Order: sequence, then C-alpha cells, then structure tokens
Amino acid sequence: MADTLTIGELAARSGVAPSALRYYERLGLIHATRTTGNQRRYRRTELRRVSFIRIAQQVGVSLEEIRDALASLPEGRTPNRADWARLSERWRARLDDRIALLEKLRDELTGCIGCGCLSMQTCKLYNPGDRLAAEGPGPRVLLAPRQ
Repeated sequence: MADTLTIGELAARSGVAPSALRYYERLGLIHATRTTGNQRRYRRTELRRVSFIRIAQQVGVSLEEIRDALASLPEGRTPNRADWARLSERWRARLDDRIALLEKLRDELTGCIGCGCLSMQTCKLYNPGDRLAAEGPGPRVLLAPRQ
C-alpha cells in the first residue's frame, strides 16, 4: 500500500470532489506535497482529516472552526485517540446545544406543520405585527429564551 494518495484516489476514498479537496488545501485544512511534475500527493492521514471535515460540516460547523480545530492536532505524526478526544471535548457543549435545538425544532414544528391550529395565541410560528422584531433578528421563539 502506497504511503501517499493522488487527488483522484483521495477523492474516491473520501467521497469529496477533487475541487473541494483543492479548496480545503487552499484554506489550510489539508496538506499535500508535490511531485517533480507538480502533482499533488496526500499522506494517508489526510483521509481521516477529510472525513472529519465532512462530518463537522454536516452538523453545521464552519470551515474556519474546523481549520482551528485541525490546527490543534499534531504535525508530523498521525493524531492518536487522545488528540481526537481533546479536539472533540472543545466542541462537546456546542454540539449538545445544537442537538437540543434540533430536538426542539423537531418537537415544536411537528405540532405546527399542517395542524390546522385554531389557537393563534399558542402557535409557535404566528407573529402578529412582527412584534418579535424588537427582541432581535431571526426565529426568536425557537432560538432565544423568552422572558
């Protein structure tokens, strides 16, 4: 098994398009060396980083935050279990908050979508006269705690 992967091999193994891999490289998320013919070669450890990027993006983590997290991993060696545990601990509270918000969204919208609600006083989506605008931008009822 070769120690390095071409961009095509990394794309095939990771499920990420070559153009996205080049973009990740430009952002400093992954790293490649160059052959004498100027072709990219990725260490096999980059496959794990690309997988991490894909998963983090799926749960809404920005590429900037992903880059900061990956920068905390050691250079020159494959990250071990302790390295990944430290990285995940940094995001634990944030992910727990996101999970709670997703559960709230699921639970509250399930009752609203197509319910034929007759009580506009208790509807989570009804906002007569845009009165919630004074509380700030965005979906105030679902995102912000109410006083």
